[in-house]
Parts: sequence; structure tokens; C-alpha cells
Amino acid sequence: MKRIALIDILRGIAILGTLGTNIWIFAHLGDLKYITTTDFSSWSNMNDILRMLVLFVFNGKLLGMLTIMFGVGMAIKYEQSIRRNKPWIGVYKWVIVFLMVEGLLHYVFVMEYDVLMSYAVTAAIIAVILKRGERAMTRALWVAGAIHLGMIALIFTSMLLGPAFSMASSPELIAIYAEGTWLEQVQNRLANFMFFRTEAIFIIPLNICLFIIGIKLKRSGAFSFNERGIAIQRKLLTWGLGLGLPLNVLTFVPGGLFDFPVRYIFAPVLAFGYLGLIAFLVRTWSTWRIWKWLEKTGRTSLSCYILQNITATAIFYGWGLGLGGNLNSVEIIGIFCMIVVGQIILSNLWLAKFPYGPIEWLRKGILQRLER
Repeated sequence: MKRIALIDILRGIAILGTLGTNIWIFAHLGDLKYITTTDFSSWSNMNDILRMLVLFVFNGKLLGMLTIMFGVGMAIKYEQSIRRNKPWIGVYKWVIVFLMVEGLLHYVFVMEYDVLMSYAVTAAIIAVILKRGERAMTRALWVAGAIHLGMIALIFTSMLLGPAFSMASSPELIAIYAEGTWLEQVQNRLANFMFFRTEAIFIIPLNICLFIIGIKLKRSGAFSFNERGIAIQRKLLTWGLGLGLPLNVLTFVPGGLFDFPVRYIFAPVLAFGYLGLIAFLVRTWSTWRIWKWLEKTGRTSLSCYILQNITATAIFYGWGLGLGGNLNSVEIIGIFCMIVVGQIILSNLWLAKFPYGPIEWLRKGILQRLER
């Protein structure tokens, strides 16, 4: 089956864009307050303004988009199993296992905020629901959505009734990333496994919703440039940007009150707008060379995800160049841009010689052996 270029382009943009949030965590040595407004008292600082502008564009939006694209990928795998007359869960279970192991290794050896383990759990849940049909998926979508909105409502209400809590990390944690060895950082992740995995568990209901919507979008033909696909893309653009942009302006309200609603509700809404906007740009300016570059980046997305995080840790953490905590927002944005451009170049050079990215090649080889 021929690959759909738009899907790879969207996946490439999403994987590169996740670094637009993570770069601030790396640059500030694991301190989560730098992706929130919890401790802000004013907006007179240019460093804060630049950081929040970048987070307005990226924080939660590109992660939401990546989650949707994982759902799209799952729909493609399901269609392949039907065409090949192979049992669905029997085939896909090894994909889930590989994703879990890959995520665990990434968590232990690279960064504590890995999302792949959460995706593996979500994929296991969706694999069962997917086999039960469209009605089961719709029910799961509503149930998971209600659970997710209920949790955010509880958190938001508790913040309204009580003092705002800070997302600032402890001085001890920051010191480990500033001065500790790589092995000490690994030991810290292992010792605090459940603490660092809290968000990965918390976002599972949201992941379920976005996976299912991704599956439904793929089945509806949303990624084709025919009449039906273009109509869906226009709806995504209109409603996603129309609702998402004003809601995400709450990003700029200091004090931390809207941090959770923005990242976990409003950002995913804007992610749908991004899907529609990118589809419009690709359709309108289809001859731009950048789309081919991003398409190849999307084909090596897992490799890029791991490489970008390894690169960032090497630049900012104490065992590497040790630049964490020493750069202003302009310099951090500059490093982000250099990593993104570097990954696009490396992806294109790699695929000029090999059919798959290195992690994708490893996964394909292992899965082929396991499926025999």
C-alpha cells in the first residue's frame, strides 16, 4: 500500500514540534515551572515573553497532534491486518510490546517525561476496542472524554478554592541534572519511577480520545486531497483554529490557574486546527521542497524523537556541555531551531541510503521475526 504523504508530513512536524515544549525542560534542568505560568508575577521580562510565545505555539498542541497521528498509524496497521487476513491483536501485540520496551529504555536512559510508554498502554486498550467495531469506539471516546474532563475540572476547582500550587522542581532534582553524572540521573529516574510517570498515567484517557479520533479521521478519508478529504480538512481548520486560538490565549494569564486546562483540553483542540492548516498549506503550495523534507522526517519519527532528546540532554545536562540554566530564551530558541534543522537534514541523508530510520529498521526486523 502506497504511503500517504500528508500523514508523514504531519507526523514529521508533530515529532519536531514536541521539542518546542521539551526544550525548556532540558534548558532549565528538569524544572517544570518553565512550561507553566505558576511562578510568574509580571510579563515585563523579555525572556518570559519569548518563552511563552513559543509555548503558546507548541505546548500541548504538537503532542496532541502526535497522539492523533499515533491513532492514524494504528488505523493503518488494522487495515493491513484485514487485507492480509491476519488476526488483529495477534499481529499488533508485538508493536505494543516494542513500544513499551522502547519507551522504558528511553525513560531510564534519556528523559523522565517519555510519552511512548503511555502510548503503549493506550494502544493496548484501543486494540481491544477497535476489534469490537465503530460503536464500541464511539462509546469509549465519550467515556474517556468524560473521565478526562472530570479530572481536569477537579484540579481546576481545587485551584480556585485553594492556593495555586507551584510546578517548580526541587533544588535537589535540578542539582542532579546540573552537576550529577549520567549514571546518577539514571538512578534517580529508577528511584522515582512512579513520581515521574504520573503524567504518563494521567493522560491515558486523553490519549484514548485522540487515538480514536485519529482512527476515525483516517477512516473518513481526512488525509486525502479528494473532495471529501478537503471538506474535512476545512472543518478541522475552521473549528480547530476558531475555538483553539482564543482558548489558548489563556496561556498568557499568569498565576498557573489555566495551565492544566490549556495543556490538556484547549491545546488538543488547537491541534486539530494545526492538522487542517498544514493540510491547507500542503494542498495550496504542493511544490514546496520543504514538504518532501518533512515527509522523510515523518518516516523516521521514532528515531528523531529519541535523537532529539539525547541531543538536548547532551547540550544542557551536566554530564554533557552543561549549558542548562545558563542560557536566555533567544539562545534556547536558537538551539531548538538548530536541532530541528539538523534532524531534517539527517533524516533526508539517511533515507537517501536506507529505506527506514534506524529505530524503524530495528522495530521492523524484530516484528518480522516475532510474527513468523
